[in-house]
Amino acid sequence: MATVALIDAGGANLGSVRSALDRLDAKVRLARDADALAGADRVILPGVGAAAPAMALLRERGFIDTLRSLPVPLLGICLGMQLLFEASDEGGVAGLGLLPGRVSGLVPSAGIRVPHMGWNTLEPRGASPLLEGLAAGAQAYFVHSYAAPVTADCIASCTHGETFAAVVQRGRVAGMQFHPERSATTGARLLANFLEWAP
Repeated sequence: MATVALIDAGGANLGSVRSALDRLDAKVRLARDADALAGADRVILPGVGAAAPAMALLRERGFIDTLRSLPVPLLGICLGMQLLFEASDEGGVAGLGLLPGRVSGLVPSAGIRVPHMGWNTLEPRGASPLLEGLAAGAQAYFVHSYAAPVTADCIASCTHGETFAAVVQRGRVAGMQFHPERSATTGARLLANFLEWAP
């Protein structure tokens, strides 16, 4: 089974992500600095909170250059996925630049609350081993106010007033805007797919 380096970037979901990986029998180690990524088969960047302090913490702990040149698969979860992009309107901060595009705020409207919180349907947009076994109409659990655009790298989208990227993949870099660790069988399947993924 894959050895997973789980980045400690101050996110409140760190423990729940680790528990979800433990249930899949992954070998998990917490990475509090870039040196701890060495030798890992997979790297996961979870995150809850705001983009600017999260990027500042990644910079302070020496992660940024290492993440930009990782030779192994990288998965960003929730805020962690947003940080994979070039920039975010949340604080006007530059991201890791691993995926093209800019993260922007969801727009509230009649019947559409922001933050987007709760279960919503994943809409596959392309074939990928990361989506293998995803049931038709599968739902995942979202908690976010900002979202990434639907680009060529979007392999599954979601709609909450507007349509945004729910799962992205480019080369060895992937992201999930929802919380797979809180998304029951759907989340467990997608995490298992990531652990077995060989891009």
